[in-house]
Amino acid sequence: MMRAMVRHESAGAGSAPPVPLPVLVACAHGTGSPTGRRVLAQLRLDVAAARPGLRVLAAHADVEVQRPGIARVLGRLGAEGVPSIVVPLLLSSGYHVEEDIGRAVADAAARGLARVARAIGPDEVLLDILLDRLAECGTEPGDAVVLAAAGSRRPGARGDVEWTAQLLARRRGAPVDVGYVAGRPSLTAVVAEVRARRPGVPVALATYLLAPSVLVDRLASAGAQRIARPLAPHQLLTGLVLDRYDEAVHG
Repeated sequence: MMRAMVRHESAGAGSAPPVPLPVLVACAHGTGSPTGRRVLAQLRLDVAAARPGLRVLAAHADVEVQRPGIARVLGRLGAEGVPSIVVPLLLSSGYHVEEDIGRAVADAAARGLARVARAIGPDEVLLDILLDRLAECGTEPGDAVVLAAAGSRRPGARGDVEWTAQLLARRRGAPVDVGYVAGRPSLTAVVAEVRARRPGVPVALATYLLAPSVLVDRLASAGAQRIARPLAPHQLLTGLVLDRYDEAVHG
């Protein structure tokens, strides 16, 4: 059982000192984009500012893209005996959550020092952000919308994206197609099919990617007339990350 999972209020003079909160390890995929790195760094700062006393550390699932890696961060915390909650800053339960993060957490988890929270996506909060982003880029009610996601071979991850598209369609009151920047069906092919199916109707991309990155840069060549910004930065993300942390803290 994880140690030091909650902060206890002091009962008065002579009582034990408060037990520190588990460290929140915000684990992103990692990006080579300087802008993307700044955006995610700001998200971590916002999370820390919203919860005074909570220590928030950065980690990354793909060390070939960005360091420090999740294994290194957890190894350092584990050596100090410091408990942690890993919150995946990822939009589905794909390979990085199940494999990269899962393997890295295994040793500390066996010692009761770490736990993995649910990834921040999918979640209905993200739908609010997607709708905000579509409005920002001038999307009209009659426009065709394609949800632009990263892509994964994992059925669960693809199911998360399809679930998001279905709920977004329900919120808009119109169909939403799905295309993948690095998967099948490709985003370019889906946009072309939508334009052929609805000639003359503008196509807007609802960007289901967290922050600026190489994948976001590819959206410009997909053939859509409107492209929404990535999800971050957005004030709703701060609360979502903390919700995932609290959920894991309380089991």
